[in-house]
Amino acid sequence: QVLLVESGGDLVQAGGSLRLSCAAFGTISSITTMGWYRQAPGKQRELVASITRDGSINYADSVKGRFTISRDNFNNTMYLRMNSLKSEDTGVYYCAADRLAGSRRWGQGTQVTVSS
Repeated sequence: QVLLVESGGDLVQAGGSLRLSCAAFGTISSITTMGWYRQAPGKQRELVASITRDGSINYADSVKGRFTISRDNFNNTMYLRMNSLKSEDTGVYYCAADRLAGSRRWGQGTQVTVSS
């Protein structure tokens, strides 16, 4: 089993920065790609950024140049550095981990609110 625990969500003014963390516990060796997703009120969950075990990265167009995803495989933690935050970045941010067997695990989510 894999357990994901997110932290770092907060209320921040537009233009500000936050860093989210996702700590992974359990059968870490089974994890391949990890990613950050977000869900705004009334909207579907969307991919923000993803990173493979060997460091290949993918960003949503809306966050390119502002967000940076990173992964510390030694400490089993993934990060999302968010700069120049906008009100449209508001939502619940979820950490996800894809496993070798093909399943996906989700964290409980952390709230990010950007005030304009």
